Amino acid sequence: MNVHEYQAKDVFRRHGIPVPKNIPLMDPKGAGAAAQKLIDETGNEVVVVKAQIHAGGRGKAGGVKVVKGAAAAQKAADEIYGKLLVTKQTGPEGKKVQRLLIEQGLAIARELYLALVLDREQRRLVVMASTEGGVEIEEVAEKTPEKILKVWIDPAVGLQPYQARQIGFGLGLAGDALKDLGAILPKLERVFMQEDCSQVEVNPLIVTKDNHVVALDAKLNFDDNAEFRHKEWAELRDPNEEKAVELEAKAAGLSYIQLDGNIGCLVNGAGLAMATMDIIKHYGGEPANFLDVGGGATKDAVTLAFKIILTSPSVKGIFVNIFGGIAQCDTIAAGVIAASKEIGLKVPLVVRLEGTNVELGRKLLAESGLAITTAATMGEGARKIVELTRGA
Repeated sequence: MNVHEYQAKDVFRRHGIPVPKNIPLMDPKGAGAAAQKLIDETGNEVVVVKAQIHAGGRGKAGGVKVVKGAAAAQKAADEIYGKLLVTKQTGPEGKKVQRLLIEQGLAIARELYLALVLDREQRRLVVMASTEGGVEIEEVAEKTPEKILKVWIDPAVGLQPYQARQIGFGLGLAGDALKDLGAILPKLERVFMQEDCSQVEVNPLIVTKDNHVVALDAKLNFDDNAEFRHKEWAELRDPNEEKAVELEAKAAGLSYIQLDGNIGCLVNGAGLAMATMDIIKHYGGEPANFLDVGGGATKDAVTLAFKIILTSPSVKGIFVNIFGGIAQCDTIAAGVIAASKEIGLKVPLVVRLEGTNVELGRKLLAESGLAITTAATMGEGARKIVELTRGA
């Protein structure tokens, strides 16, 4: 789950991490008044007007403007609000700006990059830092990977002071800035752990001209699996930033993520769903989605899953890959048949069933009278749907 920059900064502020003073707005009407309030509080006429969308690269797309005075802030807010921002992270369809952030201007000496993410190979949190702040980290990793510093945190003891100093020295910090970073890093670790994050990123982390460190930007991703522990997340969710079809799937208890390919996937179990996407890629296809109907899938759930998959106009074929345990193969087969008839399915459909009641499930498919291609193995099914999709 993603949140807006101003929401992430509220979390940072709560944990004692320094961020600029700011005022979020749901529309541009009060931008001038908000800017004047910040000017009065800080004594600095420079303010920043920022678009709030769930994507990076806003500045390059014209979604961030540094201005002087309340009137200029109002003008910038009017220009940014409602604008369609297209960045590498939004894709060509872009995202419409429907929230704004008015923020105090700061005198910046340097821009740095700092993030905490989970290194799955090491099974530890890793702190990543770079002197190349304000630049997309993927670009840095591709062109100048030597400029990315990494320090792994032992889960038994947490981030150690010497590790914070190691990062600070690697970034060329000294004096107050080095002390500030030493105080900020353990707090970022605490944010990651206590708030159940999957990513904590500050880009840029700035060094001000008076040699202090401030989180000029903030990006948090929350781990959806921990949602039961965080009832407050419901208030942070912005449905305008999420795809309607993904919200519908979530409400129905389905785990669905839309992708850019043309082969729809209907699978039970997250691990099997990942493997299914991998094997489709292996045979030269492109998955159109991740969809896990869960272990207790019903006929109605399968029917809804088909409808959700087909909301994407790019879907040219569907691969159903089921290993029946709690979800029995005959139940899935009945759902597939019902969905195909109800929707009037016109794209190729390949079904691979294995597990509980598999023979009954296969019998139902064979006697359905529908154009359903069956497969005995996952590999066979993936190969067949790729071939049929190319033919389509």
